[in-house]
Amino acid sequence: MTVRLETVVLTGMSGAGKSVAMQALEDIGFFCVDNLPPALMPRLLDMAEHTSGTLSKVAFACDLRGGSLFEPLLTTVEELRGRKDMDTTLVFLDANEATLVRRYKESRRRHPLSPTSRLTESIEQERLALAAVRAAADFVIDTSDMASGALKKELTSRFQPHISRMPVHVVSFGFKYGVPLDADMVYDVRFLPNPHYIDELRPFTGEDQPVYDYVMQWPATQQFVTKAEEMLDFLLPEYQREGKSHLVVGIGCTGGKHRSVAIARHIANHLRAVADVELTHRDRGREG
Repeated sequence: MTVRLETVVLTGMSGAGKSVAMQALEDIGFFCVDNLPPALMPRLLDMAEHTSGTLSKVAFACDLRGGSLFEPLLTTVEELRGRKDMDTTLVFLDANEATLVRRYKESRRRHPLSPTSRLTESIEQERLALAAVRAAADFVIDTSDMASGALKKELTSRFQPHISRMPVHVVSFGFKYGVPLDADMVYDVRFLPNPHYIDELRPFTGEDQPVYDYVMQWPATQQFVTKAEEMLDFLLPEYQREGKSHLVVGIGCTGGKHRSVAIARHIANHLRAVADVELTHRDRGREG
């Protein structure tokens, strides 16, 4: 069965949020190309079809920055809509004049259409030039009252309607080697009894069953993992709804060999029911 290539052509008013929109599409698996002349889109899509299925979703962003190269946009979109090997959606991002003026003032950028004209005049010229494109769009998103997160959520709901399982990276580590720089959340388990001080357990790690059983046997451990996992169960869907694409959970003890490894194992196993989990023991084999 041939898989149809999903193609999004993103355009609209300068300052309406195309950069944020492309980031959102990239986060949900689109191969994104910015400022490509429309006439070149069919060629790139032909190349994508010969990548043995590695590219199934492609998004293009283009606007009046391209000058005369932008003019064939509607003709190109109609050509793509007529192809039986792909589904093509034209998305137009818009915003009211007051919002566009405010965004340009905040960014201190000049309008690309007429950098020497007054900003309001440039916006009006662009709106007139894009009127036909706006009318031909499959849907228009008005970003006037949208924060970046809301725009990402809107695009995700349209192009990835079934929320996928969130990627979660659980990392055990030793505080004496530093907290992982990319950690979103950090749990400190140094309050638990330390197997390091049990001679027969010291050579092993939290991946070994005797150490794991030792760490997990305490009432404080059981209470901690229950509370930590309840918190993560609550937070994961909330983070997803707000557009977060990946979560890194750090579990730390002194050396990253015993307690943090055992607790990270337990939490990772719990989260696998609701998330795509990767488990890493950063300092497990590190001594000294």
